[in-house]
Amino acid sequence: MPGKVFFSVTMSLDGFMAPEDVPAEVVFSSAGRDDPRARRWMAQWSELQAWMFPLRWFRENLGLGDGGEEGPDNDLARATYERTGASVMGRRMFDAGELAWPEEAPFHTPVFVLTHTGRDPWERPGGTTFHFVTDGIESALLQAREAAGDRDVRIAGGAETIQQYLDSGLIDEFSITLAPVLLGTGIRLFDHADPDRLTLTQSRTDGSARVTHLTYTVRKR
Repeated sequence: MPGKVFFSVTMSLDGFMAPEDVPAEVVFSSAGRDDPRARRWMAQWSELQAWMFPLRWFRENLGLGDGGEEGPDNDLARATYERTGASVMGRRMFDAGELAWPEEAPFHTPVFVLTHTGRDPWERPGGTTFHFVTDGIESALLQAREAAGDRDVRIAGGAETIQQYLDSGLIDEFSITLAPVLLGTGIRLFDHADPDRLTLTQSRTDGSARVTHLTYTVRKR
């Protein structure tokens, strides 16, 4: 039996999953580090994701050494990683990650990148191989399902890619980690989602001292 298709993101209290869009080459290049836009983006992103940085799983996955916090946040982050057999992402997310990820990219599974421009698979140390899909979201998902086997497929992002899968009725479940942060502006997850196509049921709530994790099941109307 194939696994579920899901996504999981961190969101600010005012509904943003990322700061305002700034070109990846500005944020993640050495030349852009002094750009005020890049400094603001990185400060906001770091504040939004601050709940994850101390976790033992986060440190292990990025090869940052031993130690780190355990508890409900760590358990959820580790479980999300362990359930994922393959990921799908948009090209803009990949372009940013290509500049920002370490040599051993943090997925350790096949990743299928939605793009209009073909490219040979890009294999990284540690088990991550990026495959570039030019024939749409359903093809990418079909390939990801095959690669994942009986594990789940994660739609990694960004927001536009997640919205496409939501509107196509291809998401089974999603989790939002609600962080006590107000960004004011940025990229919203549900700006272009069609509410007439979806019915959500809250299936789980997990809280910690830092954030609240909300999980929903999705079905088409």
